[in-house]
Amino acid sequence: MLSRLEQTQQKYGGANHIIDNWLTERQELLVKYCKLAALPPYDTEAKQLPDVANVNDFCQVLIDYLSAGHFEVFNDIVKQCREHGPESAKLAENIYPKITETTNKLVEFNDKYMAMNVSADLGDFDSDLSEIGQILESQLELEDELIQTLYSKHS
Repeated sequence: MLSRLEQTQQKYGGANHIIDNWLTERQELLVKYCKLAALPPYDTEAKQLPDVANVNDFCQVLIDYLSAGHFEVFNDIVKQCREHGPESAKLAENIYPKITETTNKLVEFNDKYMAMNVSADLGDFDSDLSEIGQILESQLELEDELIQTLYSKHS
């Protein structure tokens, strides 16, 4: 996921201020995810459940990222795609419902874990976090497809 982010930043960085800010937020989200999931380079020798504060922090960054995408970036990209012809508009309109579906699953994860406390039952956390990683990967692919459509055909 981090290498995908780096490629996206190299390819589209500097082309649009809103996209640049959003990609910076994406980087923060992915770093926090990797730390939470104990993925390289943040893996630990002793596998243990993460600190509740780290889970809450990840959830907050996740919601901030999703909100920025939904309320700022997607609307801007879809609008620009519509302005550049029916082919781009159709592609954007096909991708957007898929992004909404993955976003809903990510929000469900947030709702389940955001308000947890130190006595919370984390029995499903590892499997939920693994699933969220897969959903994030799908989300990022869809987002990059929207960005690609906008910049490859209209910049």
